[in-house]
Amino acid sequence: MEGLSKTQFFLVIALFVSVIFFRPDKSEPNTHNSLHVKNENRLLNIRQLTFSGENAEAYFSATGKQLIFQAHDGDSLCDQIYIMDLASGKSEMVSTGFGVTTCSYFQYPDCDKIIYASTHLADRDCPEKPDYSMGYVWKLYPGYDIFSADVNGGNLKRLTKTEGYDAEATVAFNGGRILYTSIISGDLEVWSMDLEGTNKKQLTNRLGYDGGAFFNMDATRIVWRVYHPKTEKEINDYKFLLSQNSIRPMALQIWTMNADGSDKRQVTDNDAANFGPYFFPHGNRIIFSSNLHDPKGRDFDLYAVSVDGSNLERITYFDGFDGFPMFSPDGKFLVFASNRNQSKAGDTNLFIAEWKYN
Repeated sequence: MEGLSKTQFFLVIALFVSVIFFRPDKSEPNTHNSLHVKNENRLLNIRQLTFSGENAEAYFSATGKQLIFQAHDGDSLCDQIYIMDLASGKSEMVSTGFGVTTCSYFQYPDCDKIIYASTHLADRDCPEKPDYSMGYVWKLYPGYDIFSADVNGGNLKRLTKTEGYDAEATVAFNGGRILYTSIISGDLEVWSMDLEGTNKKQLTNRLGYDGGAFFNMDATRIVWRVYHPKTEKEINDYKFLLSQNSIRPMALQIWTMNADGSDKRQVTDNDAANFGPYFFPHGNRIIFSSNLHDPKGRDFDLYAVSVDGSNLERITYFDGFDGFPMFSPDGKFLVFASNRNQSKAGDTNLFIAEWKYN
């Protein structure tokens, strides 16, 4: 279990990401002569965008010309937020440089502002790493709040002000609402709010973790990742970890619902960790990361599935971590994070590819 951060494992995984899951052995880099792996027929002209450290959760601007993402390089450092210009490849830090940050996104439709979660108001120092004596857990730092800012990081504004974890924010393409995960109710639920942080509404209400939510293109449906404990042992374990500001994101399923929280439907139904779901531009399919093909649970690849749970298709075949996929607004490109072509063990980098439709 040595090595993955929220970024790598949720990153279950990087990235909860990290954000997150089974920490691979960092003794040797996972190098390949090519960025492309056999059978990855949907991905054309793969290009590597970052080359060192842990980089994840990269999301496109409305023009498709920029990416916003979180990154750090060195185990003693914490994630900060960066914006990359895809034409030049240059990146610039746009968060405060203090605390730890996660889950950044452009504020659609104009993308002249950004949002992200940060602990810098609670503590300017990098928080302590999670205690893995209880297995791989994701730390829910109670100092996390959601902020908006200009694209250069200026005019920082706090959007959530309650005690406890508020993070995992994304924005509807029409700019109507922000989706995020909060523990304000006593459990981890998906909420929505206006761009100014007002008119907050709880969208889920079942015991367990609900998070990582994204709107479809017309903001009518939401896709998110779910862990609902069922047995008495699972429930007690979940509640205990929650009391320690932690969760164990090992068994996640993909669900969808209407923008108002109605018509909740389960998409995946397996014993794997499924996370990082994102709608195809047409909204009829979902791309996500899963370890469902690996009995040991260490290898995460990208999959696509119809919104009704049918027509499952494996997209990547790299022996390691592939996750956090997002289509460009025009549907021509896919960006994702991967352990492929590492310069050193433990690296997770960003890659972009042209998407091949049927």
